[in-house]
Formats: sequence, C-alpha cells, structure tokens
Amino acid sequence: MIMRKKVVIGFLGTTLDKGRGAERWNRWRPSVAVCQHPDLIVDRYELLRDPAHARLGGVVAADIGLISPETTVYAHNLPLKDPWDFGEVYAALLDFAADYPFDPDNEDYMIQITTGTHVAQICMFLLTEARHMPGQLLQIAPPRRWAEGKPGDYATIDLDLSKYDQIAARFRKDADDATSFLKSGVETRDVAFNQMIDQIEQVTIRSDAPILLSGPTGAGKTQLARRIYELKKARHRVQGSLVEVNCATLRGDQAMSALFGHRKGAFTGAVADRPGLLKSADKGLLFLDEIGELGVDEQAMLLRAIEEKRFLPVGADKEISSAFILIAGTNRDLLQEVRAGRFRQDLLARLDLWTYRLPGLAERRDDIEPNLDYELQRYAEQSGDRITFNKEASQAFLRFAVSPDARWSGNFRDLGAAVTRMATLAPSGRITTAIVDDEITRLRSRWREDGPEEAGNSRAALEELFDAEQLDEIDPFDRPQLAFVIETCRRSRTLSEAGRSLFAASRKRRTSSNDGDRLRKYLAKFDLDWASVSDR
Repeated sequence: MIMRKKVVIGFLGTTLDKGRGAERWNRWRPSVAVCQHPDLIVDRYELLRDPAHARLGGVVAADIGLISPETTVYAHNLPLKDPWDFGEVYAALLDFAADYPFDPDNEDYMIQITTGTHVAQICMFLLTEARHMPGQLLQIAPPRRWAEGKPGDYATIDLDLSKYDQIAARFRKDADDATSFLKSGVETRDVAFNQMIDQIEQVTIRSDAPILLSGPTGAGKTQLARRIYELKKARHRVQGSLVEVNCATLRGDQAMSALFGHRKGAFTGAVADRPGLLKSADKGLLFLDEIGELGVDEQAMLLRAIEEKRFLPVGADKEISSAFILIAGTNRDLLQEVRAGRFRQDLLARLDLWTYRLPGLAERRDDIEPNLDYELQRYAEQSGDRITFNKEASQAFLRFAVSPDARWSGNFRDLGAAVTRMATLAPSGRITTAIVDDEITRLRSRWREDGPEEAGNSRAALEELFDAEQLDEIDPFDRPQLAFVIETCRRSRTLSEAGRSLFAASRKRRTSSNDGDRLRKYLAKFDLDWASVSDR
C-alpha cells in the first residue's frame, strides 16, 4: 500500500519563528513545532515568505531539517507591500494556489493558519473553503505550561461541510425557512414556482444586483418585493428603508422631482429641497413597480443611478449619491416595449440579470387550496374573527376555483376579495354552500365584465409565442380565437381538460369523440403544441 504524503503550506512566522543562536530552541516556534509531533510526519513543507525575510526562512528550514530529516522544505517568495491589505494578500495567495501543482489523489494538504497576519489567515481560510487549496486547515498552539522541547498541540479542521450532517441540516433548515418566508408561509405545491422561489432566496442573500419581477397585475410582485427586503435586512445586506413607488403615478415634470429630488427654486412651487425617492432608499431597497410606465428621460437618469450610484437632482449643480438596491416590477413585456421604442434597451439589459416571471393564479391551480387557507388566516388576523368552511362548501368552492371556468383575471386579489366577502357574510363563523354559490355567481359576472382586459392579456400571450413577422402571417380573423385557445390551455391542467372546456358544446351533442386530439391538431396548424402554450 502506497502511503500518501503529508504536505504543510504556511507562512513564515516573522515574529514567533525568530530566535538567536542556541536560545532559539528554548522558544516555541510554530513553523518548527509543526514538525516536532511524532504522530504528524510531514513529508514536505511549503514555506511562504517575503524575500526580506529570506535569512530567517533559511534558519527555520535548517532547524526543521535537524528535528525532522524526512521533511523537505521549499521556500516560496511572496512579496507583499502591505500584508494587512486584504486585496493584495488574497490575490497573491490565489496566484500561488493557481500555479502550485496540487496532487490531491496522492497527497494530503494541511494549510497552516497559526502564522501570518490575521488578514493572511482569513485569506488562507477562504481559499481552502473554496477548494483553491484542496486540504484541511491546520491550527497549532504552544503547550499550556512551557517545557523545553515540547511541541504543544495541533488540530486539523476539515471544511467539507457535507460531512457534517448537523451543520448541513441547519443550512437546509435556514434555506427552507427563508423560502417559506418569501412565500409568506404558504405551502405552495406548484413545482416550477417553488423552484423559482428557491433561486430567488439564493439571489436575495448572495447578490445586490437588480431584480426584475414580471407578471400580471395581482400576481404578488409587491408582496414578494417586500419579503425580499425583509430577508435582506435579516441577513444584514441592507440597513436602510424600503421605498416603494408605482411608476404609473409619476407623470410629467413631477416624475423627475419625485425620483431624483430637487433643489429649492428649481421650478415654480419648489419652495424647499426635496431628497427624492432614490436618496430616501440610500443603503436600503427601492421597489419601482410598473417600471415600464417611466418616461424615457427618467429611464436614462435611472440607468446612470443604477450603474454609478450617483445622479443630479432637478435644479442642482452637484451630484449626490445613493447606494440603493433595486427591484423593478412590470406587467408589460419590456422586450416588446423596447422594440416599440418605449423602453431603453440598455436599461432592460441592466435589469435583466435576475428576471423572474410570477405566474398568475390561473396558472397555479395546484396552489389555490393552500392560498385559500392563507387568505382565511389573514382575514382572521385582520378582523379577529376565526372563519372556516363547512365541508360541502369547501369542496364546492375548490371544485370551481381549480376548474377552467375560473379565470382569476385579478389573480390573488380576486381570491383575497372572494374570501373577505364570504367570511364577512358567514353566519356563526361558518361559510356555507349558499354563500359559496353566491360568490361563484359574483365572480363569473365580474369576469364577464373584465372581458376587454383579458383580451389585452390574450394579445400579450400571442406576442410571447410569436415574433412580429410570425404574427403578420396569422390572419386577423384567426388571432382572437387562437388567443382564446392559448388562455384556456394556460388555465387548464392537461390537454384533455383544455379540450373538454373548448369543445363543451360538441361534447353535449356527442359530435366530439377526442377533445384532446382535436385541440392538438388545432395547435399544430400554428406550429404549436401543448408544452409551448401551457407555459408549465
């Protein structure tokens, strides 16, 4: 059996490793002491030192040779102008690690963190944790009571945290708690949505780059932005406030002033300085909802403020700074807005690093039941009254809520309003079947009135699937029908369910034998299939 070599990598201790003449053997010298342990046979010592300490390094190497003849010492020049400069030390060590011929299949590496400045020790830890130096940390200490020739104690630390079930379980719990927090504690079941929230949790705690949340009105963009802010604050990534603004309310000359502030006398009515929303969000988070509503001039200034953290208030001759984190929300297709000349391409490129589309409630029918429970709990917290469904009423409402007939055009706002109405009318705190039937009638009526809005959403659905040239090839006569089919597919769980809804009249006359196949052939006429239109 071939024995693996043990290799120590460490800094020369320019203070602790010193000693003059024979008296140096009466001192505890960490680099020498590593090789004095009978149960730790070091085959090779990679000694990092500044060229100015070459003489001391030579003495230490010679002494190691005396007490441990089997140890070969190699000196590596690591010139550092300032050993307390984190960037300089990290870069120098990273270069060393990149050039060093590590052979982890045949050698075990121990990274000595007893010597060197605290900055050097931190950098050694980070490089080991990131596996740039594939080894264990080595910590040594002098004996508690000095005895001549005693090497003291040593300990190794393995940074492969996957080996520690307790730590790994704690990490998993922290991540689960964070994602649950982002979802307001709702036990969502939609797989794609849960995967998206898992990634948003990682981005929230690891990155300060802008986040773009898209999706229909009422899909929960504002609620999610607030949760992201709270999670960042809990992890100490922000210290300032959350500043929210709906860009649709910023119109005309007042938009610049509201966003970037103004100086007294900048325009008629400017009787005092105004800091502006960007400055108010300094060291905090700025949520610009419906960012697609901003004018092009405001977009240009916002882009510079994002990139440089500096901007010029209205009427000012000196720039101010604000280190804010940005979350933007939109219910528009910003790429289409760019093509139409209404949104700056460079601003979209800056926002597009982390983009997440929040699906509407109709696209997350598996999550309607847990969100129904959440809305009941929220009503109880707000009103102080505990309201529940009786069994038949609960089944009736859920049967309707998950069916293709439930359009949920207002998304979670529709669901929240429905729960509020039913809970308010519930006698003795119980929602009955009669109350559910009345609410279903009310929702159906409201959604019929919302027809024009849904038509607009349908046009957007076509634009998601076809570019401008492809749309031009579809007859205007066919577009409304195709858009309606796409919307029905997205409200349905399966191809067969969508077919049954679209061809309901044919089913009653028994003229349609296979609704799913009929729908599949219709989609194929436009080079579409179930996977592309269902958006699942």
